[in-house]
Amino acid sequence: MKKSLFAGLFLLAFGIVFLPPVISAQEIDTVVKANNQFAFDLYAKYRSKDGNVFYSPYSISSALAMTYEGARGKTAEEIQAVFHFPQDASIRRDSFLKINQQINKKDKKYALSTANALWAQKDYKFLNDYFSLVDQYYSGKVTNLDFVRETENSRITINSWVAERTNDKIKDLIPSRLITPDTALVLTNAIYFKGFWLKRFNKDNTREEEFRISSDNKIKTQMMHLSGKEAKFNYAETKDLQILELPYEGNDLSMIILLPKEEDLKVLEGSLSSEKLSEWKGFLGMEQVNIYVPKFKFETKCFMAQDLKEMGVLTAFGGGADFSGMTGTRDLFISEVIHQAFVDVNEEGTEAAAATAVIMRTSMVREPEPVKVFKADHPFIFIIQDRETGNILFMGRVSDPSK
Repeated sequence: MKKSLFAGLFLLAFGIVFLPPVISAQEIDTVVKANNQFAFDLYAKYRSKDGNVFYSPYSISSALAMTYEGARGKTAEEIQAVFHFPQDASIRRDSFLKINQQINKKDKKYALSTANALWAQKDYKFLNDYFSLVDQYYSGKVTNLDFVRETENSRITINSWVAERTNDKIKDLIPSRLITPDTALVLTNAIYFKGFWLKRFNKDNTREEEFRISSDNKIKTQMMHLSGKEAKFNYAETKDLQILELPYEGNDLSMIILLPKEEDLKVLEGSLSSEKLSEWKGFLGMEQVNIYVPKFKFETKCFMAQDLKEMGVLTAFGGGADFSGMTGTRDLFISEVIHQAFVDVNEEGTEAAAATAVIMRTSMVREPEPVKVFKADHPFIFIIQDRETGNILFMGRVSDPSK
């Protein structure tokens, strides 16, 4: 997975939302804090890798929150610890419900939506209470598929749902061969955003300029420019850092950029945390600023099973997994968690999308039922009956159909 400070921190700007006080703001804040803590934990995990990074912590947390609702025992404890979910079920569920309602609210000056869905093997015995809970609090509707006999078609169906809900920015989320005949359940989340800058960059001011990847590695890139005379922006700086906030139309969402004064990000990355971000945001004040920001557009994809194991989610991926809250028995485990994200930042604004899939398999060996064959190529008896009463209306035998 690739890295970029701009991309890695961008989603945090719209991952924090303000909600109507149906339940207390303090209670809702526990889920927001959990999501943001996971965002920085994951960034710490990926920062050592080369290149750009971009992900949606809210998409990943949403998919795993639905999974967590069916986890029990040590499996649940490990997921809760890594994702920092509130242990109080009513606070957790009501908070996700209200946050999703806020994200999907109507009459916005930007496009922002999120959706959840569950895809279940049609003849597998799941608990109705689990599906009802996910539907009620996460709007995760269940669709029955046939992973056993229609493995590839099932994968295509799920990927099409993801593409549709991300404006075709996330395609082929689940690659070939990851859906198998022993797949029992796939949990998916999709999130999409498109917003215009409150103060747009003039394309005529975009120029090819130098971008220093490191002291000995410089490239040319398209650099956008806004003059400090055009508008004021929330800005602050410390001894080592510059902080800029670029709002989107509607003023509900913004992009926050953290720019170290030195080229090396390592010092900044070492101090990065949810608490530190709050501290830096507290320094912001309206100032005239000459702004130069590169255009960028890229896509990332990661298979997170190993990452989550290293972060502490261990039992969920093996035979010791306990998802009895889904089926009543300990017959399921997570085989893979896939996350894919897209971002495009230009003079007009930003388009971003992400999707997460949690693929769950059965630990029991399930052989596909053989396709039955009925070939009447020898004498047979036939009956014509009233289906409701069973009353035989006609009855006969065919010994030679040519006669």
